[in-house]
Amino acid sequence: MQTNFSDQQLQDPGIARANEILRSCVHCGFCTATCPTYQVLGDELDSPRGRIYLIKDMLEKGHPADERTVRHIDRCLSCLACMTTCPSGVHYMHLIDHARAHVEKTYRRPFMDRVLRAVLSRVIPYPGRFRLALLGAKMARPFQRLIPDARLRAMVAMAPKRVPPVSRNDDAQVFPAQGARRMRVALMTGCAQKALNTDINDSTIRLLRRLGCEVVVAKGAGCCGALTHHMGKEAMAHGSAAANIRAWMAEKSAGGLDAIVINTSGCGTTVKDYGHMFRLGPMAAEAAEISRLTRDISEVLVTLGLPEGAPKGLRVAYHAACSLQHGQQVKSAPKDLLKRAGFEVVEPADSHLCCGSAGTYNLLQPVISAELKRRKVATLEAKAPQVIAAGNIGCMMQIGSGTGVPVVHTVELLDWATGGPKPRALEG
Repeated sequence: MQTNFSDQQLQDPGIARANEILRSCVHCGFCTATCPTYQVLGDELDSPRGRIYLIKDMLEKGHPADERTVRHIDRCLSCLACMTTCPSGVHYMHLIDHARAHVEKTYRRPFMDRVLRAVLSRVIPYPGRFRLALLGAKMARPFQRLIPDARLRAMVAMAPKRVPPVSRNDDAQVFPAQGARRMRVALMTGCAQKALNTDINDSTIRLLRRLGCEVVVAKGAGCCGALTHHMGKEAMAHGSAAANIRAWMAEKSAGGLDAIVINTSGCGTTVKDYGHMFRLGPMAAEAAEISRLTRDISEVLVTLGLPEGAPKGLRVAYHAACSLQHGQQVKSAPKDLLKRAGFEVVEPADSHLCCGSAGTYNLLQPVISAELKRRKVATLEAKAPQVIAAGNIGCMMQIGSGTGVPVVHTVELLDWATGGPKPRALEG
């Protein structure tokens, strides 16, 4: 793609990176075949190729973002299926992230949009606040139909029937390995996950310890910054990321780290990109080191070698989270682990397509999200599974709200298969 940025514009590192990405696009349109929003809406501007044209025009002119451009950028899930499909290696993730930051700086959203985005960015990354919000949403559920804004109704509907009590395993501490220590790892406990489902971190800690890992929950680590990053709120995102970098580097200096383990794939995609996010600042070397150390839990378990289990007689439909299969290109490890543990694993048709969760997308774009959820649930249920497994809390909540089939994290099944408790969702 030909671009026309001025020499002065190219002095901006963000524009220079955008220019590099734009020039790698050859307009082939392969991306439209795997773009969920294009599949639903059928609008070229709601495909990666269409958004690339809009972003190019917006950045070249150097003008504030307009309503039309913002509408189509907002509808992007950042599922990154286009990056898996693209034969030219267009790094769409960095381009859409830069475009969102430009929108945030130059576009004044309608009042209700600003309020909703401000609330989400100041509540969800903080487990205590989020827990209170979930309890409030549960109280508001009987009045849900009276709420005029579909986005507010989606927020009320998001609250689980049961808000779990705080798990003390999420506190900063060190869990010793069982038997000989094979690895020392830091576990990212996350933010929303600590309020929505504490069983995931508990299962991860048990499983890693059982396989010989000393597990550290680092003091000062928290939200990865993905939620605010995808809203274009760079300062907030970088603040969260910097806190994690400092916390994990302190642990690395104190006792060494073989890996930073993440069991929420949306977070993992962002943390693996810290090196790019901080490439021009004083934390560049530390950020690059953190990205180098970061592994999805499934990657670590493959390295450790999961014991082979007897057949469990349980049919598991594996949902591949976009952030894992497209963002991190981790595709076979979770399925291989489940099979090795003794589960029968099936995959739905169109497994490359997003379920519609995508961070806060299901709250800010509830109509498109609901249609993607309907399609995903239909393909999963078509496989007649006894349980659905996924590696991302957002996908679990999204799919779980549309099916009666139990939905669990992959690591919960692997923990159970190797001596841990039966996942709560399977207890009835």
